[in-house]
Amino acid sequence: MDLRTFIALLAVGFGAALAAQPAPAPGATLYEGARLILGTATSPIERGSFLVQDGVIRAVGAVGRVAVPSGARRVDLAGKTVMPALVNVHVHIGYEGYSTWHARNHTPANVVDHLQRSAFYGTAATTSVGTSPLHQMLQVQADQRAGKLPAAARLLFMPGLAPPNGGPDAVLRVATNELKVVNEVTTPAEARAAVQRLAGQGLRHLKAWFDDRRGTYPKLPVETYLAIVDEAHKQRMTLHSHAIALADQKLVLKAGTDVLVHMVQREPLDAEYLALVREKKPYWATVIGLGDPTEVCNPDPFFEQAMPDSVIGTIRATMERRPLAPGCGPPNPTAAARETQMAINFPQMLEAGARVVLATDTGIQPGHTFGSGEHVEMARWVQLGMSRAEAIVAATSRPAELMGQSDLGSLAAGKRASFIVLDANPLEDIKNTRTIADVYLDGARLDRAALRAGFKRETR
Repeated sequence: MDLRTFIALLAVGFGAALAAQPAPAPGATLYEGARLILGTATSPIERGSFLVQDGVIRAVGAVGRVAVPSGARRVDLAGKTVMPALVNVHVHIGYEGYSTWHARNHTPANVVDHLQRSAFYGTAATTSVGTSPLHQMLQVQADQRAGKLPAAARLLFMPGLAPPNGGPDAVLRVATNELKVVNEVTTPAEARAAVQRLAGQGLRHLKAWFDDRRGTYPKLPVETYLAIVDEAHKQRMTLHSHAIALADQKLVLKAGTDVLVHMVQREPLDAEYLALVREKKPYWATVIGLGDPTEVCNPDPFFEQAMPDSVIGTIRATMERRPLAPGCGPPNPTAAARETQMAINFPQMLEAGARVVLATDTGIQPGHTFGSGEHVEMARWVQLGMSRAEAIVAATSRPAELMGQSDLGSLAAGKRASFIVLDANPLEDIKNTRTIADVYLDGARLDRAALRAGFKRETR
C-alpha cells in the first residue's frame, strides 16, 4: 500500500477521530498547581509546576520555584494530579477488529486506530511483540517520526522466534501463519542466522516463545533456545521469553533471558525458582489482567466510552466470566483456582526482586482492549499486593527504561512532555488513573472528545 492510499484510508475510516496531529503551542507553557507524581521513587510534589517548551519538559518544581520565561502561557491545574503517560511493553497490535481477529485486519489504518486507543487512555508508547509484519511496522514507525500520522501512542516493535506451527496462541496463530510474520527456527544454526538478520535491521528487542501450551504446541528445542539467548546478547539485543510453566521459567532464567513474559499462575513457586529470581532480577511482564474480564462484564463507563454499543453487547454475550461478573456468559471453572495461586505467587515474586513492567497482552481477547487494559493491569497488581506508588513506577519509568525510551516515563527536565492529567489521586486509589481529564503527547493536548466520537460510531 502506498502512502497516498494509506492516508485516504485513514480519512475515510476514522473521520473526526483522525484529526491532524496538533503541534505543541508556540513558546513556553507553565502547568501549575497540580500534585505531580514523577514516575520514579521520588515523593510527589503536592503543589507543583512544570515548564514545557517545544514538546519537552524544561523544568519541574514546587509552585513558585520554576523560572518562567516572559510571555509563557499558564495552565492552572489546581486540584488535579499529573503523572507521566504510560509505557506498555507487550501487546499484539493490528489483528483485533473488536470481536474478530483476522490477517486482513492488519492494515496500517487499523494499527493507527489501536495506537490512538492507547493514547486516548494515557499510553505514550506501546510495543507490538512478535506478531506483526516487520516491514509494515518499520514503515509506520518511520511515518510517525516524520509527523505523517495523527496523534497516537508511539509504536515500538519487536519480532518473534518460534518453531514451525508454534508461537502465538490459537487466536492469532492462523493469522500470523497467513502473514508469515513469526520467524520459524528449528536448529541452533537457523536461530543464530535469524537473530543476526533481525539485528542487522536495527532491531534491539526480540521475543522467543519457549512454551508448548500445555502439550498442544511444538516446542523450541532447548539447544535452539540457548542459541537464541546467546546470539541475541552477542548482538546486544534484549530478549523477552514467553514461558508459562514453572520448569520452563526456570530454564529461561538460568539461560539469561532479560524479560520474563507471563506469570506462573497454576503452580506454587519453589525455593529454586525464587532463588533464581533473586539472582537474576529479571524484568517481568506480568500480563495478569488478560484472563480477567470482570471489569468488562460489569457496567464500566471507562471501557464503554471507546466501543460501539453493539460491540459491547457482542463481547458480553460471548465472553467467559469470573465470579461476581454477571454481565457475561458462562463462568470459567478454573478461575477461582487461578486467583488463589496468583495471590500467593505474585507477592513472592515482588519480594524476590522481579522488576515488574507494564505488559497487557491486549489484542487477543475480546474486552481486553488497547488503552483500557493498562489500567486493569495496574489495578490487578495493587489487588495482589503491590503498593500504588510502585505500580505507577512499573507502568511509567521502568518500562521506558527497559524499552530504551529514555525521553519518556517520568516528569523531569529533558523528558518529552507526555503526561496524564487526572481528576483524582491514584496514590489514594489506583483506579483513579482512570479519572482522565486530559492526555498530552509531546506537549500537545490530545483531542479525546473527537477520538471518543469516532470510537463510538457503529459503522465499523
